[in-house]
Amino acid sequence: MMQWQTPVDVPSPSWRILPTDRILCVGSCFAGHIGRRFQADHFRAVVNPFGVMYNPVSVLHTLRGQPYPRRDGPAAPATPCDVAIVTLGTNHVYEELATGRVVDNCQKRPQSEFRERLLDVEACAQTLEAIVAALRRQNSSVRAVFTVSPIRYRKYGYHASQLSKAALLLAIDRLLSEEDSDRMVYFPAYEIVNDELRDYRFYAPDMLHPSESTADYLYARFKQAYFSPSALRMAEEWAPIREALGHRPLHPDSDAYRQFAEATRQRKQAFESRYFPLSTPQPDSLPAGC
Repeated sequence: MMQWQTPVDVPSPSWRILPTDRILCVGSCFAGHIGRRFQADHFRAVVNPFGVMYNPVSVLHTLRGQPYPRRDGPAAPATPCDVAIVTLGTNHVYEELATGRVVDNCQKRPQSEFRERLLDVEACAQTLEAIVAALRRQNSSVRAVFTVSPIRYRKYGYHASQLSKAALLLAIDRLLSEEDSDRMVYFPAYEIVNDELRDYRFYAPDMLHPSESTADYLYARFKQAYFSPSALRMAEEWAPIREALGHRPLHPDSDAYRQFAEATRQRKQAFESRYFPLSTPQPDSLPAGC
């Protein structure tokens, strides 16, 4: 029988994500896609607290709580996490001419105020080492999953976009080769989209961004490799409760709906008492991702 795909292997590390783990998803829009699905499965997940960050330096700014220019609110390091998912999009950075600092958001200022620069593999690798150090300062036993966004950047040109991804891939490979444990791993989202899902039906109408079904597939592969049995069970048990919470009744003042709402509240309370006995209850509404 002919094989119509080239499956990409996703090695499983010695550890697994647990229901009580605190998750941080940071980086490009792909981090938002994964993070929103963690939130939908009722994990304690924080997604890009200072907005989408595409390059390694900007990711480091997020982890240090130092976005530049500063966003609204006081600067503070990202919330400590048990598992960090770091998604890199590009090695292109933009420096403010007046200060020489890498900006994380140009805030629609004139392009003449900035200089575009490419981080070479060495600079990317050194920044990744600083990212790991920042994570470990918050939690010495943190586990991290590094990945490269499968989204190509048309504005750079497709060849230049490939070179950019290659620099990130080489930097991640260098970082992981120097680690003495498997607490730091690589999830091959880039390879799955480009090698396993080689068809335009897996893309959004712009033919560049993965479709929602592709993001669902990537998350399923991620769960298969990294979720513990209890985390998989939690996500499965939460799904019908999430669906009930999202129900919009035709007759919200009816006795039937009040009974339904109360039963759903009790199911949610029992669920959280079982999986998060010492934690603050999760909100009914899901916060937005990127």
